[in-house]
Amino acid sequence: MRGISPDSCLYFPMNIQVAVLCDAATNDNEKLNLLGAFDTIYTPQLPAAHPQCAVALRVTFLPGDEGRHQFTLNFVNADGRSIMPNFPPVPVEVTLPEDAHFVTRNFIVNIQQLQFAEAGAYSVDIRIDNQPQASIPLLVKLLPQAG
Repeated sequence: MRGISPDSCLYFPMNIQVAVLCDAATNDNEKLNLLGAFDTIYTPQLPAAHPQCAVALRVTFLPGDEGRHQFTLNFVNADGRSIMPNFPPVPVEVTLPEDAHFVTRNFIVNIQQLQFAEAGAYSVDIRIDNQPQASIPLLVKLLPQAG
């Protein structure tokens, strides 16, 4: 038997090790490389556009997680309304090698020209198989005008 049975009280299903909003991310031989993780965007005017960013995830799967799953991301404002078109679900097929107790995968979603109509709290909501798994907070702040 490989690992811990999903029926055991010691079993913890898939684990999101990293969920971050950053300037850029790469996956190099299953090493997740992050550049410029952030949680606040400062802007001199509204509406504002953030030119480029990435959502980077590192997820560990256990034997009980084998099979087909779907990841979805959604950028929402403080009222829970989507601020951009929803990303299509990302299908993920999880198969562990016979000699492995777990497998870890990296996911990177690059985003261009992210638009913000107003200052305030936002988040990137992450769902796996339509179940909430993580939320990345983001604050948009309007810089005071020099004067």
